[in-house]
Amino acid sequence: MDIATIIGMFMCFGLVIFGIVSEKTGLNFGAISNFIDLNSVYITIGGGVCCMLMSCEMKEFVNNLKAYALIFKVPKLNTAEMITKIIDLSNVARKEGLLSLEEAAGDIDDAFLKKGILLIVDGTDPELVRAIMETELASIETRHNKVISFWEQFAAMGPAWGMIGTLIGLVNMLYNMSDAASIGPAMAVALLTTMYGSLIANWICLPATFKMKKNNAAETMVKEIMIEGLLSIQAGENPRVIEEKLKSFLSPKDRAAATPEGSGEE
Repeated sequence: MDIATIIGMFMCFGLVIFGIVSEKTGLNFGAISNFIDLNSVYITIGGGVCCMLMSCEMKEFVNNLKAYALIFKVPKLNTAEMITKIIDLSNVARKEGLLSLEEAAGDIDDAFLKKGILLIVDGTDPELVRAIMETELASIETRHNKVISFWEQFAAMGPAWGMIGTLIGLVNMLYNMSDAASIGPAMAVALLTTMYGSLIANWICLPATFKMKKNNAAETMVKEIMIEGLLSIQAGENPRVIEEKLKSFLSPKDRAAATPEGSGEE
């Protein structure tokens, strides 16, 4: 589990609650009831969810909702470790030939890397290997971007439906101006929909899209490293050259971790 995401989410909620109940004389937990209104929930959350349902198929809608759980998981990506693995493969290929990589592929869990190795072992033309691998990478990015786009749109729906709820509340308030005592409470309820919409966007949706984009970028970089590394192995480049080429993807402080023991051996 990603502890930072969990801590951040609960701290945001806690600070909002603290802001609601905090008064100069102390804490007034009774104030929380002022910020609960079911009609506002129906309009803001219900309206936003229904609009997102309209924008995609039911199966896609459910899958996009389930994808939210991904932000709580730590991605199993280790770029430095992947570079080390590719350099090790290059040393094996240089000593024993490309066909020896087929046995090495049996111990690799990553389906993308294994697919590339098997293409090379089968003697596939380098340009075709690149085309196949890049096409698959593009498909992965497309799937990821669909999920990210869903939550970005949801973030936009929150404030939009919050404003709709506010307008509904204001209209109802203006129709009852004769009762002066009801104007204040009616205005407060109208503003709650805007608050709910802002919470949906800035507490639930936008942080999720930022996390998904970061994870997508990290996965894309690792797969680009795989493509460049495998094509370099197929071209028969020196392991030292491959190492320097792949380490250029990393920041200077991370490059030492990507240097395997015996790197560049022939």
